[in-house]
Amino acid sequence: MKFSEIAWERAMKIQDVILRALSGEIHWFQAGEIVGLSVRSLRRYRAGLEKWGYEGLFDRRRRSPSPRSVPVAEAERILRLYRERYRGWNVRHFYQTVIRDEGVKVSYTWVKAALQGAGLVPKRKARGRHRRRRERKASFGEMLHMDGSRHEWLALLPGERQTLITVVDDATSELLYAQIWPEECTLAILVALREVLGKYGIPASIYTDRASWAFETPKAGGAVSKTQLTQVGEVLKRLGVEHIPSYSPQGRGRSERMNGTLQGRLVNELKLAGARSLEAANAYIRERYLSTHNETFSVPARDPVSAFVASSAIDLDEAFRRELVRRVGKDNVVMCDGTALQIAKQPGRTTCAGLTVTVSQHLDGRWVVHRGVQVLGRYDPEGRPMDAAGPVESRKRPRLSTRPLERRQTDAAAPQRPQASSANS
Repeated sequence: MKFSEIAWERAMKIQDVILRALSGEIHWFQAGEIVGLSVRSLRRYRAGLEKWGYEGLFDRRRRSPSPRSVPVAEAERILRLYRERYRGWNVRHFYQTVIRDEGVKVSYTWVKAALQGAGLVPKRKARGRHRRRRERKASFGEMLHMDGSRHEWLALLPGERQTLITVVDDATSELLYAQIWPEECTLAILVALREVLGKYGIPASIYTDRASWAFETPKAGGAVSKTQLTQVGEVLKRLGVEHIPSYSPQGRGRSERMNGTLQGRLVNELKLAGARSLEAANAYIRERYLSTHNETFSVPARDPVSAFVASSAIDLDEAFRRELVRRVGKDNVVMCDGTALQIAKQPGRTTCAGLTVTVSQHLDGRWVVHRGVQVLGRYDPEGRPMDAAGPVESRKRPRLSTRPLERRQTDAAAPQRPQASSANS
C-alpha cells in the first residue's frame, strides 16, 4: 500500500511525539497539543504502534501485524534504561551494552531511531570524507602508537583531570595498555613500555608526539634532535626500537581516534562502575574494559606473522635503567635527586672520595652505584643499603678515633703501671 508524502510526514511526527512521551521527556497532554490530537486519540495511535508497528500510524482498514514491530513495553523499557542509567552515552556504545547486559534483542537501527525520536539523542548529519587514512601496517607489533590524553576520566570527581596513557597496535587497533596516571611523565611512559614489552615482546617501532619525555627539540616547533636523547629515547635505543616522531595531529590519527573513543566510552563505564580513585579505575580497566574494547574494535592483521621479538633473553630491568654520572663527596656520599647514597668502605681502597661513578636507577626506585664493572653499593628507593637497610649517615659527623671501642675501654679501666727505677738510684 502506498501512502502520500503528507501521510508519511504525519506518521513520523506522531511516532516521534509518542516516543518522547514514552521516554518521560514530555507529558501525554503536551504530546497531544504538539500533534493537535486528544490524549484519547494518542492512546489509539500508541495501541496501533504496538500492534502493527510503524504501519499502525497510518489510516487503513485491513492489514496484518508487522513481524518486525517492537512491543511498546519493550520500547518504553529501552528508553527508560537510557534516560535513567545510560544518559549521555553514544548510541553505538549504549546498544552494545544493553545487548550484552540488559537482554535487549532489537536492531541497532531501531534503537537509534527511537532515541532520536524521543529527543534523547540529537540527530547529526553524516560527516564527509575529507582525508584518506594511511594504510595500516601489515604485522602485529610492526608499529605501536603511544599517547597520553588529559581528560576528566573520573566523572564522579568533577573538576579533576587525569591522564590516560595508551599503547595501540597500528595493524590491529588492539589496545595493548591503558592506565590512568595523575599526569603524563617519564615514569608513567616507562612503566607502560615495560609492561607492554614484558607481555608482548619488543616491537619494530613506536610512534609518538614530540612531548618533552619523548624527544629533545632544540627549536620550538622544529625537528627533533637525533643525538640528544631523553631517558625514553635511551631505553628504546638500547632495545633497538625505532622511535618515530609525529609532526602533525593528522599523523597521529589512529591514536587520536582511540582517545576520542575512550573519552566517549570509558568515562561512562567508570561512572557506572562507581570508580572514585585511580586504583579502582585502573583495576576496572585491566579486569574488564580492555578485553571488551578489543573484542569490539580490534581487526585481524593482514600478515599473521607477528613482528614482536621475544624479550625473554633480555634483562628488561637493566634496559630500563636510568644512568647518572656523579662525583663522590669527601664523606663518601653520592647525591642523586636529593637522595644520599653512602658508599661503604671498599676492599683495597681507603676512600672513594673524588671518584667519578655511574649511578643507575631502576623503575622500582632501586639505586646501584658502580665504577666500570665494580659495584660500589646497592640501595633501596630511600637510599638505604640493600644488605643492611638502615638510615643514611649524616653528611656532617664528628671525627672518631680509629681504635676499637673495646680496646679504648680496656685501656681506660686498666691500672697505671709504675715506671721502672733507674739503675743509678
